[in-house]
Amino acid sequence: MKSNLPRIVTSIPKGKLIVGEAALQMDFFDVIFPRAACVLPSITTAKNRYNVISLFSGAMGLDNGIEKAGMNIRLCVEFQHAMAETIRANKPDIPLIEDDVRNYSGMDLLQRAGLKKGDEVFLVCGGPPCQAFSTAGKRLGFDDDRGNVFLKYLDVIGEIRPKYFLLENVRGLLSASYVPPNSDRKPEKGTALLFALEKIKSMGYSATFTLYDSANYGVPQKRERVIILGSRDGYKIPLIPPTHSETGKRGLKKWRTFRSAIAGLKKCTAAPIPKKRLPYFKMLGPGQYWKNLPQSVQQEAMGKSYLLPGGKTGFYRRLAWDEPAPTLVTCPTMPATDLMHPTEDRALSIEEYARIQMFPDQWVFKGSIADIYKQIGNAVPVGLGYAAARHLMWFDSLSDNQKNSVQLIDPNAVYSRYLKTNYVYFEKLFEQQKKTEGRVHHE
Repeated sequence: MKSNLPRIVTSIPKGKLIVGEAALQMDFFDVIFPRAACVLPSITTAKNRYNVISLFSGAMGLDNGIEKAGMNIRLCVEFQHAMAETIRANKPDIPLIEDDVRNYSGMDLLQRAGLKKGDEVFLVCGGPPCQAFSTAGKRLGFDDDRGNVFLKYLDVIGEIRPKYFLLENVRGLLSASYVPPNSDRKPEKGTALLFALEKIKSMGYSATFTLYDSANYGVPQKRERVIILGSRDGYKIPLIPPTHSETGKRGLKKWRTFRSAIAGLKKCTAAPIPKKRLPYFKMLGPGQYWKNLPQSVQQEAMGKSYLLPGGKTGFYRRLAWDEPAPTLVTCPTMPATDLMHPTEDRALSIEEYARIQMFPDQWVFKGSIADIYKQIGNAVPVGLGYAAARHLMWFDSLSDNQKNSVQLIDPNAVYSRYLKTNYVYFEKLFEQQKKTEGRVHHE
């Protein structure tokens, strides 16, 4: 849908590019996205220019957003069979490699994408398996087989040499530790990230990142993920400006709610709730959880989990109508991460899952119901992928002088609920770690 809002072209003082509040409206997302001192290419034009190779494509949540922004997915790589079948069902014309990406070189991927050496690849994107860094797992990092795939992702970037890369991962990446073989480095916070960033830098790429809450980008879900953006030309890419906020201040839209996300949805395919837990759910209303149960039955309902530390906010959790959904997980009926309908005595349906992640209603998911929950729960929200892709297209449209002077971080923006998650903080942290290592070696 063509926007009726004016394009605002701002002046560019030395050392800084002020971001204008022009708007791009989309019929599917209804997202207002800032533009700055430039005119973005039309969707039709963009699809002829912006070649993308997608790794760890999953159910194509990120890819859906990238395509909505106007880019051209030339190849998908996905190891899991059910997810590969989902890709085939929805995008039969996109070449697909259903295999471990470690079995392929960058040149192999280019050939399968119908490209040859010298053809411009605008973007390599993907979210390498995150379990190796997840705070919910053992966090073996690069020593985990899945973490090793993370390094393969970086190798592919070095071989293909795309103009930009986008790497998505969980919050745990920021605090995971890693000690390379034959290294005296201590397993401190962020050393896995440091190792990855050093590898990226050695390839000549920049890397800027922070933790983004998807709710701040028009997604009806509080889902926090790290996104690293890099440029082959070494330009630092600004952080992605939020389009939404909890209160709607500073001219932003208010967060989208669960109620708005599922409006008009009729089909319902949901996983069953264990019968012994159902009576307790019947005692709870929208937005409530186990602590809202009558005190006389709380310990009975929770069993051994009652004595666990922490707030245990995922137990017996019903969603609130007028807030974004909590982070979707791969199964909505696991006791510690319940995702129940606000008023109906059932888990969230796969159709509601898909709406929350902003997949089109016509998107087909293959596999068992467990497979489908997993595919959707692991996906990058479509709206977050869209925001990142349009941001890259905006940045690419700037002149070299503008790229060197653009404001990188808006000090007033709320990217997520956490502080100390952006690249500037980690650059300072790593510099301090290196100084400490230097003193230890000197002594």
